[in-house]
Order: sequence, then structure tokens, then C-alpha cells
Amino acid sequence: MVPKNNRAFLRRNGMLTANLLSSVKQGKLLNQEEAVTLLNIDCRSQDFYELISTANYLSRTQFHNKGLVFAQIGINAEPCSVNCKFCSMGQGHYALPVTWRKEPHEILSELELLISSGINDFFLMTTADYPVSEFLEISKIISRHLPDTIRFVANIGDFNLETAKQLKNVGFTGAYHIHRLREGIDTTVNPEIRVNTLNAIRDAGLDLYYCVEPIGPEHSYDELATEMLRARDYHVKVMAVMRRIPVKGTPLYDKGQISAIELTKIAAVARLVTLPQRAMNAHEVTPMTLLAGVNQLYAEYGANPRDTESQTEKNRGFSAEKAWHMLWEAGYSTTK
Repeated sequence: MVPKNNRAFLRRNGMLTANLLSSVKQGKLLNQEEAVTLLNIDCRSQDFYELISTANYLSRTQFHNKGLVFAQIGINAEPCSVNCKFCSMGQGHYALPVTWRKEPHEILSELELLISSGINDFFLMTTADYPVSEFLEISKIISRHLPDTIRFVANIGDFNLETAKQLKNVGFTGAYHIHRLREGIDTTVNPEIRVNTLNAIRDAGLDLYYCVEPIGPEHSYDELATEMLRARDYHVKVMAVMRRIPVKGTPLYDKGQISAIELTKIAAVARLVTLPQRAMNAHEVTPMTLLAGVNQLYAEYGANPRDTESQTEKNRGFSAEKAWHMLWEAGYSTTK
């Protein structure tokens, strides 16, 4: 039984949550304090179910109950000088058994399989040190084989406005880029450089794909809310949240990871705070998040910073078919 002095607090807190959720449905933009209030919801409470229900309702209605599958190929497995403390390819703790770079014909072979699976967006990913000139040349080849119905997205290191325009010229429609949690502490990147790249993506007219990541148990709700608001400031069409996968041998391995239910709550709050125009994702995939506004999943091939197998499709990575099936299980439309 809840003590009397706590019952009044719970009623007030519940009313505040209910008011916030109702106001979001009416178009209210949540501020930092309100986002943190929602993130502080107890996952065992009724408020938690009201939260995920609201996020679920918004995605089902605003996205017309449409499920989306994006696919990504990591085209190189090499030590990276940015040396992120959570990444299997940091040069100070490289955890993959081999190093390699994919040739264009290898990428095209995998792309053909992905296209046949009905993907919506296609990502090419490299480590931060991969030469931009080589990436652009490969991308020209890949772009010629992509149907007009599939968006083309770059996931590479930092770059300036000139490079952003070059990416657009070779056929990219968007770029995945983020200011990571504890940038400059858990990574060697100056946070200002990340922001400059985000601005370059915006100014070149590329769609920005954003994510709050990599979320670990040590991150505060204020930190998460800050990145959610940053994403909204850039008017993201596609939003995501990602929990950190503890990769053995990396400096943050012992920090552990957050639970699936915690990721579900964070995904729901991110959905409400950022109001993405096209899709919401949570990564890595858990069925629970599909009840919290998540309508988009990733299929992954090649190198993966959360995997110690250099071909992630043989280990952690989902196939496009598996992603489509999970969306179907959750009741999303999977018409390709």
C-alpha cells in the first residue's frame, strides 16, 4: 500500500504526465524540463503505458501505419583514429578478426539482394578515416543501380559544406550524422566539428537522419533530452534512439547496457519530443519498442561498430526479411 504522503505526489505527477501527453497530441512542443519529466516515468507505472500508448498512436496515425525497412552496408573494416570507446573498430581496441574494404562489385551484389527484399532507404557506411574521394567514386557507381524509389544515405565521418554538396551531386538524398552522447569524452571528436557537419548537411539540402546514441546506464536524462531537442531543431524526418551494445574489449564494455524496457521508454519520449515527419526507429531492435512509436527497422550487412564479426549479417545484423516480419508481427503495413 502506498503511504498517504506519497499518494498525493503520485496523483500530482500522474496529472502532469497526462497533461503533457494530451498536449503533445494537440501539437505542443516539449521543452527540456518536460522531456526529462517524461523520461523519469517509472516503467512499472500506469504512466509508462500511457506514454507508449501516446507514441504508438501518433506513429500509427501520422505515418499511416506504414512500416519501413532501411538497409546499411558497412564497406570497410579497419581501425579508426576517432577511437570511440564503444566501437569495435576503434584503433586502440580493434576487436574485429580481420581488416578489409569492399570492392564495388561486392557492394552491388549485396545491394541486389536488398533491393529484391523491398527496402526503402539504403545506407553506405565507412569508418571516419575512409578517403572521401574514394567514397564518392564508389557512390557514383552504386547510385546508378539504385531505383528512384529508394533513398540513398551516407554514413561517414565529418565533412564540410563542399563535400555535402558533392554527396548530393552523386545521388545521395540524405546523411546519417549525430552529436554523440559525451562527444569529445567517449570520442576524440571536437563537438563543434560534429555540429558543423550537421549544419553542412542541412545547408546542402540533404535529409538528416538523427539518433540519440549510444545510450548507456551512465547517461543522464538531461543528456538524452538535449540530443532530442537538437534533432528537433534540425527538423529531422527520421529519428532514432540506440542503446549501447557492450563490445568485449572496448573501454566502455564494463559499463553494461540499459534494458529493453528502458529503451522502449526512451524511444517513446524521443518520438514525442522530436516529432519526426517520416519514421521512428529504435536500435538494436527489440519487439517491445514496436509498441512505442517505432515503425522503422534496419537490416545490416558488412562491418558493424557493435559487432566483433566483420560480416555482421552472420551475427548481430538483421536481414531485411526478418525486419519486415517483425513489423508485420507488430501490425504495421508491410506493403513494399
